[in-house]
Amino acid sequence: MKFKSIRILILLLILTYFLSEMFLSDGLVSDWDIPLKIVVYPVNADQSTAAAEHITNFTQSRLEPIQDLMIREGEKYGKKLDYLIDIELTDPVVSVPPQPPQEQSISQTIIWSLMLRYWVWKNDDYDGLRPDIRVFVLFFDPEKYSQLGHSTGLEKGRVALVNAFATTNMDEENNFVILHEILHTLGATDKYSFTDNQPIHPDGFAEPEKNPLYPQRYAEIMGGRIPITRTSAEMPERLKDTVIGNTTAQEIGWLKKTE
Repeated sequence: MKFKSIRILILLLILTYFLSEMFLSDGLVSDWDIPLKIVVYPVNADQSTAAAEHITNFTQSRLEPIQDLMIREGEKYGKKLDYLIDIELTDPVVSVPPQPPQEQSISQTIIWSLMLRYWVWKNDDYDGLRPDIRVFVLFFDPEKYSQLGHSTGLEKGRVALVNAFATTNMDEENNFVILHEILHTLGATDKYSFTDNQPIHPDGFAEPEKNPLYPQRYAEIMGGRIPITRTSAEMPERLKDTVIGNTTAQEIGWLKKTE
């Protein structure tokens, strides 16, 4: 009985630790006066040979377009650091994280969030300075999967899970999703319809005042796609064909909210 009580106490302490880290982590990100430290952890999500080979050949340079876009877009909003984000690739993670719940109930989401935080704690072997944001990129064999599930970025805890195809041909699209989820961890919200994935005007459009409105030339990062017509949109071929709109800039602290 005494052993059981000690075990329960330990579990309660662990739960308290993860809850406090989840809800206190909002204050960890600076006012963009220094670069945010982001660490990317590759994961062989389907335990495939293709994903393993892709991860072996995956280098830091593959992530540079993300830094370049942040520098370019940050300058539009008066953020002129040499690097707004310091993004670093680290060693692969062998274990696969718990999947988000199928049903989006509050209780299941909280339980999954705690399970994820525990998984991150157990599998984070990065030995540098503590990251502001952790991004786990889950690679899948494109020969086995034609579509991937939704990626996730959590503001509480600053953790992102990105589903990505294990092929260099998809580097640009993978980087788009990585940046999209990074911005979620900083408070940015989706700006597309969950029913048809169509960007929502005006906040989900890169050029909301363009006349004629369609076709758009660029994608707003949280809008998710380039609107071509009122009912169709497509992924940008290059990450540099993406912009950060005013509302997203407000949400991540680049632009003051208008009263």
